[in-house]
Amino acid sequence: MISPDNIDLSLKDLSLTEGDSAGDNSKVLKWNLPLKDLYKLACSFYKEKSGKAIHLSYEDNLKLVAFTQQAAHGALDLSKAPPLGMFDVIGKDRRIAWQQLGTITKLQAMEGFIDLLDRLCPLFKPYVEAIKKDKEEKLRQAEQEQIQRNEAQAAEKVRLAELQRIEDEKNREEVQRRQLQDALNQQTYHQFKEYAEIQFPGNPEQQAVLIRQLQNEHYHQYMQQLQAQVATNYARSKGEGDGTNEEKDDSALAGSGTATEPGMFTNANMKENSQFEFKEQCDSDNDSGDYAVISPANMWTKADIKLFKQEVMAGKGDGVIRVNHGDTVTVKVPTHEGGSCLFWEFATDNYDIGFGVYFEWGKPPTTEVSVHISESDEDDDTIEEDEEVICAEDLECGPSPGSQLVSSGSNRSLGPRNPISIIIPIYRRECHQEVYAGSHTYPGEGTYLLKFDNSYSLWRPKTLYYKVFYTR
Repeated sequence: MISPDNIDLSLKDLSLTEGDSAGDNSKVLKWNLPLKDLYKLACSFYKEKSGKAIHLSYEDNLKLVAFTQQAAHGALDLSKAPPLGMFDVIGKDRRIAWQQLGTITKLQAMEGFIDLLDRLCPLFKPYVEAIKKDKEEKLRQAEQEQIQRNEAQAAEKVRLAELQRIEDEKNREEVQRRQLQDALNQQTYHQFKEYAEIQFPGNPEQQAVLIRQLQNEHYHQYMQQLQAQVATNYARSKGEGDGTNEEKDDSALAGSGTATEPGMFTNANMKENSQFEFKEQCDSDNDSGDYAVISPANMWTKADIKLFKQEVMAGKGDGVIRVNHGDTVTVKVPTHEGGSCLFWEFATDNYDIGFGVYFEWGKPPTTEVSVHISESDEDDDTIEEDEEVICAEDLECGPSPGSQLVSSGSNRSLGPRNPISIIIPIYRRECHQEVYAGSHTYPGEGTYLLKFDNSYSLWRPKTLYYKVFYTR
């Protein structure tokens, strides 16, 4: 039996031989990703999911391992290959599969591994798309953070420059004040010295104190007189200017005539424009009652549950919801006119939760994502009381026979209500251990109903972390 552990050596050898490759090989792209990066993702996916999400035959595993050997070492050289044991049947089969690849290049072997894995496992390409989307989001966030850092640095430079300008202005004013005060002190020193000698004869210390006091008072009086003179000159110049402006205003009022208010034209235009409203015609799909067959959804898991919760709590996801015991939370996600595929990711704390995806046909009344919480004994917002869609006795049993309102293969309508198709039945998911993710291609216009069911829990509420987004 060939297991994913058989490719560990190949991956290690590949990392050692990457430096020997030509520089142009790093520019080879596949699925808008560098071929070597995509090959590493393929090997990791194969090793992680084999035996769990994918189950391959012995021959398919032989082909995949042969591709990894060719990508790591090149064509098989039997003269350099170590001898095999007599009973090493798997080793012989692997060499035969490797030898059948002939002289294809390492890059061709990588591409062959990717194409074969994609053909054998439909979950692989959505897995790559999700990782690529995550990398693009992280790159966008890094660029946004860099822009914010640059803006913060620029703002800090402006702030420091303004502080420096204020400090320089204070220093300049202080220098001017000292120069002016020194000039005034030189003019009045002898006069104040004579007065101090009369007040304190034979006491130089007291004379010096009195001289400094008189000089400070003289400086302040001088500054007050200077400010009063500046204010008087400003008031006089303003009074002369007001007289001239009054004459100009009178002439302007005389020539204004009958001016029309601009607001009158604005209101009239608004009334005219309101008469020409665009009215959208309804599609004929609702009249015919025929709906497309729902394709199956893709689902996978991710191990970095702690990082995912941190991103959601930091505001990078759609939010955190507390699902009380006995409640069911429905996240309604309308289809977007610019999108073609819906993606979702979710996880919980400590305990599992039921999860399923429905699709309600018909034009959504809004483009906003909304969250609805209903108790187990109340009617759901989207399903009639007498129309069962899931098994009520046990969440583990999935949908009962005939429970779908519009199943993946039927086109029966509900009459006055929009038909609802079951994309993924509600089952309990171990989403407290790893992140559950999935995607689904739009079947048409409608609203996705992501249901998180805690109705089976009698005591425990669940904390739900989730993200939803679409791709074009």
